[in-house]
Amino acid sequence: MNLRKALLLVMTLLASALAPVAARAADYALVSPPQLQESNGKIEVLEFFWYGCPHCYHLESDVNAWLKTIPPDVVFKRVPAYPSESWGEAARIYYTIDAMGLLPKLHEKVFDAIHKDGVNLMNKKIRDDWLARNGVDPSKYDQMSKSFTVATDLQRAREMTQNYKVDSVPRLVVGGRYYTSGELAGSPERIFAVVDQLIAKVRAESGKPGAAKKK
Repeated sequence: MNLRKALLLVMTLLASALAPVAARAADYALVSPPQLQESNGKIEVLEFFWYGCPHCYHLESDVNAWLKTIPPDVVFKRVPAYPSESWGEAARIYYTIDAMGLLPKLHEKVFDAIHKDGVNLMNKKIRDDWLARNGVDPSKYDQMSKSFTVATDLQRAREMTQNYKVDSVPRLVVGGRYYTSGELAGSPERIFAVVDQLIAKVRAESGKPGAAKKK
């Protein structure tokens, strides 16, 4: 092999090593039919979750770490999956504390209460005691849980769960077109690596320029 060919081979190998790895088809699946985004032109990443899911609980630290690096052209939204009435109360908890402006304070505490402390927050009396211990008036929570705002959010969550055909959680949906999970990605630890690759894929398909992640 002459010097020119050797240099060309080295440059090709180097470029391949430095290029971002595209998401393998096995890492994700198609949303069928694709869903419209509600994000004012940004690439929407949805996390379908359930407070009762241990895998969702353990993914929280990865979610929070990823959110610190989210690109400016991406928006992240949590959606409490609502495939059946047995999951409805957990979804109601999420939207009620959200409507009360308590989501940043209580979201992780709800997960911890269920999975770390063994508290059955689906039981009203137990939940009321837990709310009071966390500085929330149970009567105000109860009033908000029955509000039009929460009812509307719950209906939307039910519709989205059906439209996206969510039958397991956690599930991460990108751009209304693709989704991944721990099973598809190969492990929970790879989920957000695949999400980043799918964001790049949606961005390229939309003809948008790349956006740098936060440092």
